[in-house]
Amino acid sequence: FVLICPALAVSGPQILPQSHHSNNEENSELSFLDSIFWMAAPKKRRTIEVNRCRRRNPNKLIKVKHNIEPCPECGNMKLKHTLCGFCFEKVRKETAMIRKQISIMDGGPLNAPAVESVVLYENENPSEADKDKRIIERNRKRPYWFNM
Repeated sequence: FVLICPALAVSGPQILPQSHHSNNEENSELSFLDSIFWMAAPKKRRTIEVNRCRRRNPNKLIKVKHNIEPCPECGNMKLKHTLCGFCFEKVRKETAMIRKQISIMDGGPLNAPAVESVVLYENENPSEADKDKRIIERNRKRPYWFNM
């Protein structure tokens, strides 16, 4: 059983230009124009008015936001119904310090016990419910935004 597939034959000008140098020369070097692929170029120059109208199109302008309010905790401006970036950064840094202290206490990430952890700041005492939990003590005052 022989399968014969049709072949595509195109007659027309060549797509890529051939080099002007003959193949018989041993030390032939390609010129700069032989090594680039020619790209399309505009036929006419855009005027300043057309460029300005295109760039200042109302669809491309930044929309004015009306849902901005000050954060009730720190006073920095934020979008409504979103977390303040400055407050989030404070919380992120504090939790990173707590995680670092936990890793130093445990001696590595794989040695952590399977118990709940409680963070106590200075002048705080563990409650009766915290007896069976791991206690992490911080030598600083509890931040006002870091609730129990």
